[in-house]
Amino acid sequence: MWVLFAFGSALFAGLTAILAKIGIRNTDSDVATAFRTIVVLLFSWLMAWLTGGIRGLASVSGRTWLFLTLSGLATGASWLCYFRALRLGDVNKVTPIDKSSTVLTMLLAFLFLGEPLTPLKVLAMALIGVGAYLMIQRKAAPADAAAQASETAEAAPRPRSPAWLLYAVGSAVFASLTSILGKIGIENIDSTLGTAIRTCVVLAMAWAIVLAKGRPRDVLKIDRRSYLFLILSGFATGGSWLCYYRALQTGPASVVVPIDKLSILVSIAFSRIVLGEKLTLKAAGGLLIIVAGTLVLLIQ
Repeated sequence: MWVLFAFGSALFAGLTAILAKIGIRNTDSDVATAFRTIVVLLFSWLMAWLTGGIRGLASVSGRTWLFLTLSGLATGASWLCYFRALRLGDVNKVTPIDKSSTVLTMLLAFLFLGEPLTPLKVLAMALIGVGAYLMIQRKAAPADAAAQASETAEAAPRPRSPAWLLYAVGSAVFASLTSILGKIGIENIDSTLGTAIRTCVVLAMAWAIVLAKGRPRDVLKIDRRSYLFLILSGFATGGSWLCYYRALQTGPASVVVPIDKLSILVSIAFSRIVLGEKLTLKAAGGLLIIVAGTLVLLIQ
């Protein structure tokens, strides 16, 4: 069952990236993150209540609280970096870097969780790393002015600085820490309750940053269309988290995480259909290599 939950997490995570990309087009990414976290929080606690997981709240140990809190802080940092990167860069460039956290997670699972590094896992790590590298290469310049104008009309505005790349890398690093800390934190409690507790930490962190920037009133300035897509993104995130941590509770982190990262297929498919972002031949090859590396983990 953990394999099915992992694939469910991938599906919802893929939808999250596209919905969030649309929702933050006209909104500060930190403000948008803080707002959508409210949706995730309500969704998470509702599911904890419906599944009965909330009954175990009083018996949560201090160690569990510590690791869930650390996992929540890492998640908040990953989100803030990820949505800033999405605002500045293309989905089909940001997402592969974020998904490259798979390699780091597998290494951390080996070091801290004692999960073995088999030859097939090493092969999978190499394939995923190479695939991610190919996908983040710069696209060739358009051949003529007409192509340039067409690309500009189809894609989101791009910055001249590589800031999106730095944020995307930060997102990947914090996402890896999230998985390892979360795996330890949910060992002895219901996964829906663990998800709800973590979300409280993410919410507090996101709003602390918005307050520090002096922009809490900006939430009221979000237009209706952005509200809609941010809310849908929040629900997608909640669904992804519930599936992810249920899978992580019973399955090995070094396999659950790569399956979850197959959300890149959903993200890139929708980025092409909805946002008009195109893949080069090299990037498409990189995507196939990432998928191959992930599938290798399922046959060991």
